[in-house]
Amino acid sequence: MAKLSNEELIEAFKELTIIELSEFVKLFEETFEVTAAAVAVAGPAGGGAAEEVEEKTDFDVILEAAGDKKIAVIKEVRAITSLGLKEAKDLVDGAPKAVLEGANKEAAEKAKEQLEAAGATVTLK
Repeated sequence: MAKLSNEELIEAFKELTIIELSEFVKLFEETFEVTAAAVAVAGPAGGGAAEEVEEKTDFDVILEAAGDKKIAVIKEVRAITSLGLKEAKDLVDGAPKAVLEGANKEAAEKAKEQLEAAGATVTLK
């Protein structure tokens, strides 16, 4: 039997029906002890429920309003962000604005507590 090129094999396969091609694949697998199945990639452990309840890891601390104690809020904003006095005052005056962006959960909650203790209205997003 003459050796066929890859192009000749493809042309021969194009002429086969799906049933004939399926039978060929089965025979090929049996003859060479291989499988034509795609490699399955393992998913995350724990099942599908974990995918639905994905916990947020980055939080934005939003200053909604400064409240009655504006000076105390400005001091807390300066302590949290290391901004200068003018920048911190502009941030507080421009509320609602983000005080922290992309902070981890602990840092965001701590900043929220500090700002609320100073009299501000704060939300986490």
